[in-house]
Amino acid sequence: MIGIFDSGFGGLAVFREIVRALPKYDYIYLGDNARAPYGDLSQDVIYQYTQQAVDYLFTHDCNLIILACNTVSAEALRKLQQEYLPFKYPGKNVLGIIRPLSEIAASTSKNKNIAVLGTQSTINSNAYQVELQEQDKNIQVIQQACPLLVSLVEDSQEKTESSQSVLHNYLAPLVGENFDTLILGCTHYSFFHDQIENFFKKRVKIIENGQSIAKKLTDYIKRHPAFGSRSASSLRPSGEVAQARGEFSTMPTGRQENAESKQRVFLTTGDSKKFDQAAKKFLGQTIISQKIKL
Repeated sequence: MIGIFDSGFGGLAVFREIVRALPKYDYIYLGDNARAPYGDLSQDVIYQYTQQAVDYLFTHDCNLIILACNTVSAEALRKLQQEYLPFKYPGKNVLGIIRPLSEIAASTSKNKNIAVLGTQSTINSNAYQVELQEQDKNIQVIQQACPLLVSLVEDSQEKTESSQSVLHNYLAPLVGENFDTLILGCTHYSFFHDQIENFFKKRVKIIENGQSIAKKLTDYIKRHPAFGSRSASSLRPSGEVAQARGEFSTMPTGRQENAESKQRVFLTTGDSKKFDQAAKKFLGQTIISQKIKL
């Protein structure tokens, strides 16, 4: 069982691509929508909330958790891996999305100049700069915070004239910078992909979250197959998780298989109806989620 956690809805787009790449595994998606967005919270609060989510997912049969959120990956991942997992959950693991995106961007860039768009918290953490320069110390990193874009996407305002103005104001400081690769350092920003590409006249390579993370996770599972395995209890979930099972009407691969063999569980700390509506946008599928409390 693989758990996927995000502070909100954006991780559903990552979930979609992971399931397409690895359809044979069971998944629980957990969105902490009641306390989102995380982008303006302190590092201590982000870590506390993320630890609660990790506890929940590990105690519900997950062997591996993907933090499908740049802010959480930047602010909580390292402490979880170094200080919490070794004594609390030995043999299990939590992975973030900043390192894989940085690896792909570093291997893509020709001139070693890479730009990053992210939430204020992600940019302030300098997590991408650290990861990119670990890949190659000669890489130059240009960062730009875009704090309003998440709310614009979640309010379905990304195509309005006012949102275009907001986006262009964020991108304007990057004009004239000599970068050839741009990381969308927030799962929501993929909804602005075409506008960003057109703004830079298709002269830069854009690195998005979903497909990039799915590719790297596929490689990871091949090297560590035990993390994707299922325990006997995970096939027959009990309590609220059993009630929260939300099956895709059609698998993203186009194949329908025994629902009992492939769980797709969707949990939210917020309004489940709002979550299900958002899932149509981020997943392109109809789901039934369950509200839980962390």
